[in-house]
Amino acid sequence: MRQGLCQLLVVVAWIRGILYATVQILFMFMFNLTFCGHNVIDHFMCDFFSLMELACGDTYRLGMVVAANTGGMCLLIFSMPLVSYIVILSSLKSHSSEGQRRALSTCCYHFAVVALFFGPCIFTYMRPVVIYPANKWVAVFFAILTPMLNPIICTVRKAEVKNAVRSLLKRRVT
Repeated sequence: MRQGLCQLLVVVAWIRGILYATVQILFMFMFNLTFCGHNVIDHFMCDFFSLMELACGDTYRLGMVVAANTGGMCLLIFSMPLVSYIVILSSLKSHSSEGQRRALSTCCYHFAVVALFFGPCIFTYMRPVVIYPANKWVAVFFAILTPMLNPIICTVRKAEVKNAVRSLLKRRVT
């Protein structure tokens, strides 16, 4: 990848994130949310849905707009690597069987991590605002555990690590 393209992708990601956050904040001001009562969010992070739970008044319309905005963003971002994997897999026909195996192995691991991140994300944000006890566990899964999977998978797949684990297990068995 050329350095210019890499820089462009980073700038686009930053701009998209800033615009998305700005739209969410504007929604809060446009719908004139007022807060009363307790001020404790029953969540481990300050998510927009858990913040709406603290609001007084009707938040149904705002919840639908936020679900469409956030859920649409999750689907859009998920579709990008999905299309990329389809293009990669369709281009494998002209490669050797060893090259196909290696590409499939890498793509499967990466797609698993992408699906494990965006699956719970889409589950959380593509529905009306209803707070379920499982929401915290789903959020822990896609916010903490999934980002840790990619480095772990990449490390475990290296030949040196595999050989070290095998020799360690052989020593323990004997």
